Amino acid sequence: MFDHPCRRLQFTLTALALTGLAACSSLNEASVKAASVVSPYTIDVVQGNVVTREQLAILKPGMPRVMVRDVLGTALLTSVFHADRWDYVFTLKRQRSEPQSRKVTVFFKNDVVDRVEADDLPSEVKFVSTLRTSVQTGELPVLEASPKSLEKFPVQAKPAPVPASVIAAPEVVYPPLEPPAK
Repeated sequence: MFDHPCRRLQFTLTALALTGLAACSSLNEASVKAASVVSPYTIDVVQGNVVTREQLAILKPGMPRVMVRDVLGTALLTSVFHADRWDYVFTLKRQRSEPQSRKVTVFFKNDVVDRVEADDLPSEVKFVSTLRTSVQTGELPVLEASPKSLEKFPVQAKPAPVPASVIAAPEVVYPPLEPPAK
């Protein structure tokens, strides 16, 4: 059947390739199960202006635009075609949770607040408590050196003051930038 060594090599390589392809189907199921347990790290993505319930409570009809900007910050969306409308949009995308999205729209009439439309907003305390931190609580190390630990380092002598004649740079005369006028 295999009288030539090249045919034997060709058969062996073909058999290995088919075995590898057959293993892929069973590997695929295992990799799906492993991917559901282990997933790559993704960072939390915070975009837009965070507007809290307390900030929204400050806004009143008749408030000028400048005060609105002081309270809520610069609007995320302003349009030339809708100059009397500012949109504040906030999104938070986290790993293994549904993305959060909130929107506040401020309508102006004659450069003062006419009305405000907003989603249900969290209080500032509630919003801050939802943010994850990697700060580890525990005892802080003492940041003070004891006299015994300072003995390890020799005291360096203060350098002698440098005379003023050495510090002063010699005067340099540069040629004129333009030729003398005739």
